[in-house]
Order: sequence, then C-alpha cells, then structure tokens
Amino acid sequence: MMNYNEYAREILMGETLESKLINSPINWSEWTDFKLPASPGRNGRIQFSAESMKFPKAGLLNQDDKKAMALHSFANHELLAIEMMAAALLVYPHNTDEDVRFKKGIVTALKDEQKHLMLYIRRLNELGYEFGDFPLNDFFWRQMEKLTTASQYVSVMSLTFEAANLDFAQYYRDVFKRNGDDRTAQIMDIVLEDEISHVAFGAHWMKSWRKDQTLWDYYRNSLPWPVTPARSKGIGFDRALHLKAVTDSEFVQNLSDFNDDFRVTRRPIAN
Repeated sequence: MMNYNEYAREILMGETLESKLINSPINWSEWTDFKLPASPGRNGRIQFSAESMKFPKAGLLNQDDKKAMALHSFANHELLAIEMMAAALLVYPHNTDEDVRFKKGIVTALKDEQKHLMLYIRRLNELGYEFGDFPLNDFFWRQMEKLTTASQYVSVMSLTFEAANLDFAQYYRDVFKRNGDDRTAQIMDIVLEDEISHVAFGAHWMKSWRKDQTLWDYYRNSLPWPVTPARSKGIGFDRALHLKAVTDSEFVQNLSDFNDDFRVTRRPIAN
C-alpha cells in the first residue's frame, strides 16, 4: 500500500510511461502542502514537443498512418488527464471525510484513464506504431496552474474536457465503425461509457458545492479564462448524452445555446 502522496507524486513526477501506470492501494494520510511543478515528469519518447501535429480529417481515418496519428492524440489526452488527476490529489487539501471521498472519485477516474491509455497504445502497436512516434502537446496541462480550487478543476476537467469527449468519442467511434475498424470502435465505446461517469462525477460535486447558484452559473463562474463552455462541446453535440451525464436540463440547454468566437467548436449539433 502506498501513501497517497507517494502514489500521486510517482505518477505526476515519474519520467517514464511505467510510472504513469502504477496501480496501488492508497493510504489516505494527512494532506501535505504541495507546489505544482511547471511541467509533469516526462523523459525520452514521452516528452512534450515544440512541434505540432495537425489532427487528420475524418475522411482519412481509413488509412493506418492517419489512424495512428488520431490514436496517438487520444492517448496523449489520456496521459495528460492522468497527470492532471495526480496533481489534483496533491494540490487540493483533504481535511474532511468529504474531501477524501472527492479524491477517491478522482482516483477511480485516474484508473479509467490509465486503462484508456493502454487500450490506445496497444492499438497503436497493432498498427505498427509506438507512443511517442508523433509530437506530444501540453495544452491540457497548461490549464492546471489556473485551477487553484477543486471547483475550478472539476469545471475544466470533468465538465469541459471530459464533457467534450462525450461527443468526440461517439463521433470517432462511428467513423471507425463505418470504416470497418470494429477493434478501434470498441475502444471508443469503452472510453465513452467511462466518460459518462466522469462527467457525472464532476456534476455531482459541483451541485454539492454551488450553494445558491444554478449549476450553470457556478460552472461559468468557476471556469478560468480563456476556457469557455464552447470547449465542452464536441463534434455533433448530443444533448441526450450530456443530459444523461449531468442530469440538469437547464445546464444542457444553456450549453447547447452557448456560442463564442472559439471557431473550433462551431460544429453541427445532433438532433
């Protein structure tokens, strides 16, 4: 059994892929103050790159090299989520039983992300590629320093980044299925089901913390600039799926209606 501090530090600051995938029972000892590092530990092939990679168009995902690029991007998102979740275990205090329950929920989600990462990496390997064959960006991690409270973390991680993946995972599952790649489609289905529970986790805690605010207002007030609700919508925004996860019809309606100048998420909305 590992102390929560040792467990989270090893995942966050460990420099190898193996360190990001550790799995151990956790002893919830007294919280110790922790200073967020400028960057998570990464070395060798899993280091962040100054290069960028353009995500392949859906119409090209029947080609193995383009499929590998997409899977590589998905895998990096999972690794970034793992590191941000480990950071959350370290940065936010747990002075009450409620705080510990919140962090236990983060650990559950972290283990799901580890599972997703390995599913993507194994599929990459089946296609003849390795994790690290393409550039790795740090966009998600750059948001972490702005998340000074647990509500800010949940707003960005659960109700924005993971909420967007409700749409993205479903969309790309269908793309791969149309291409006859049932193996990759099945992986996207696993990810989708887990993301529903992750968004529900975030919605649960935001509802318990919001006091006299609506969930939508509390979410909006907790989002650090420049992240906006636009980022929580993916390709083919699915109202029913978001409602299943959040269980707040006013929130989902406001999200559906929300628009700003973030062009990337101006995508068709599913009926």
